[in-house]
Amino acid sequence: MLAGLTGAFLMVGAATAQAATTYPVAPGYQVNVRSGPGTNYSIVRVLPEGSRVPIYCQSPGTTVTGPYGTSNIWDNISNGQYISDTYVNTGSDGYVASRCA
Repeated sequence: MLAGLTGAFLMVGAATAQAATTYPVAPGYQVNVRSGPGTNYSIVRVLPEGSRVPIYCQSPGTTVTGPYGTSNIWDNISNGQYISDTYVNTGSDGYVASRCA
């Protein structure tokens, strides 16, 4: 029975990884990745120019103005890692992924 449960967990993880589409970060920018959805959260790393990022979910947070407009939407690109949606070319001014829990 344990082997069956392990297989189920692996399938869920694979489906989640495949569900995330990657999007290009605005050309010419190095983007701060923060520990939460806002400029008041600590910087955990910096994305180099030319990066592409997955968006697993999105969350409202600090309003930021960037190359793709002004928005309070923040993209979760990894566990505990968020970037302002205004630096990601999603082709939309709104949410393109589900809201983070």
